[in-house]
Amino acid sequence: MSTDDESFHPLGSEWEDELESMLDDTEYDTELGMQMAQDAMRVTKGELSEAEFHEMYHEDVMEEFGEDSRPTAEAFETAQKEAKGTVSRMLEKFGGDGEESRREAMKKMGAGAAAVGLGAWGTAENSREANVAAAEAPEEGGHDGLQWGMTIDLERCDGCLSCVNACSEENQLDQGVNWMYVMAFEDGTANSPSTPPDVRGGVPQNMLVRPCQHCTDAPCEKVCPTTARHTRDKDGLVLTDYDVCIGCRYCQVACPYGVNYFQWDEPDVAYEDIPEESERIPDDSDPRNATIAEYEHGERWVDARAPRGVMSKCTMCPSHQDGDRGDEMVGTTACEQACPPNAIQFGDVHNKRSDPSQHREHPSKSRAIIDIHNAVPSPDTVDETLSEDDDLQSAIEALEIDRELVSVMKAIDIVSERLGPGDAENNTILEKEQTILESLDALEEYVDLESEDTLSELRLGGGSANDANGRLREYAGNPSSKFKLLEDMGTNPNITYIGDEPGAHAHQVDGPVAYDDLDLTDNRKEVLDKGTVGDAGVRIK
Repeated sequence: MSTDDESFHPLGSEWEDELESMLDDTEYDTELGMQMAQDAMRVTKGELSEAEFHEMYHEDVMEEFGEDSRPTAEAFETAQKEAKGTVSRMLEKFGGDGEESRREAMKKMGAGAAAVGLGAWGTAENSREANVAAAEAPEEGGHDGLQWGMTIDLERCDGCLSCVNACSEENQLDQGVNWMYVMAFEDGTANSPSTPPDVRGGVPQNMLVRPCQHCTDAPCEKVCPTTARHTRDKDGLVLTDYDVCIGCRYCQVACPYGVNYFQWDEPDVAYEDIPEESERIPDDSDPRNATIAEYEHGERWVDARAPRGVMSKCTMCPSHQDGDRGDEMVGTTACEQACPPNAIQFGDVHNKRSDPSQHREHPSKSRAIIDIHNAVPSPDTVDETLSEDDDLQSAIEALEIDRELVSVMKAIDIVSERLGPGDAENNTILEKEQTILESLDALEEYVDLESEDTLSELRLGGGSANDANGRLREYAGNPSSKFKLLEDMGTNPNITYIGDEPGAHAHQVDGPVAYDDLDLTDNRKEVLDKGTVGDAGVRIK
């Protein structure tokens, strides 16, 4: 634990005290959990090596848990040389030909050697090399490069909680277990309201939407004694194997973002009450799979709400990403699909064609595309309606559209790279852009939109990229900032935010967010405090 007066946890001393008290209620060593969390964060910051961290806690983990299933230092060093850094990436090296169980493989890896062992949301100006590498992503995200993540537009979030509700329904979560969490905040430097009033779809309030960040270098994974918390090779999702988790809650302490939940009692929704979906059943040999089909390739139970006594958090819907819901659901999440203002963009953050990459790199253009794509006339409608005698005014009247729509369409055309959506999943922004450009191309067969007079009439100046970007910012707003939460921690989170960045003194305030109105609960502890203890009918006050 920290030896000075300052908390090691980025969410502050009050949160750290709550975590310490929480560990006191478990059967596991509180001091060990707090120390490991502190040092796991030192690892992500580059202050301590993985090998040193493993060596430091191997004996303590063995004594406390009777096993240390994480890789030995030798295994880690071998994997590191092969650029494979997580436990899941090392399993293949020790898993043989697939006939031995995953647990047996992990025991081999850990036996006989040293092994693994809201107050400060601000980010650093300079990120680690991993963050730079992620920004310089390849054009297409292939099998090796795929990394699911999000760009969340906080200036478009209106606090409706549709994402929270959709996540709860998708995963059958208990009341107050909010894997997706939405809050309005003030931080003492830019008090709400701060969103410019001319931002289309925006609200005059500082907002923060907080799912799990699915960090590339997750400290929660480093402290897990059983490798229940792991990162998937194929897509970078940080998940929890419910069959392996022992509920020590060390991951909850080591998470800088406060996204983990412990399943205290049997879940509100029984297994047999979860709707059966035959296409999601990977293995009929396990009777539980008749009602629970949230296994990763039939091997690891990583999705939907957790059973009693284990940890859970946002999963980014692996049942979608694994195709268990059908190919059309790959590259989607329940929260993204439910968001009315399209504030959440999910996809492969390493693919520049993807929705999160497009929204991250071209937010004003992306917003404009989302806003207008349903309003543009189809090329067939343009051809059926216009003739060579039409000018801009007559074309607008004949197509029953307005001048601003044409102006924004042309601005999008000027700044567009015309990449096209490609073949990857969830590149809907570029699909919509392509629809807009096809409509504009058809319109320009009849109307000259390149002349100085027309460009001026469309408020596009001389038609340069700067003029077009200025028009798009005027129409859709100019985001105040782009950031990642606690980027200075070195965790390399895979969520980018557009909008106001919370400062060191950010705190939740009343705003458009109203959990009670949707029969949701802001704080899980409120439910637990009112809940029944055992069968005696006693209630916690």
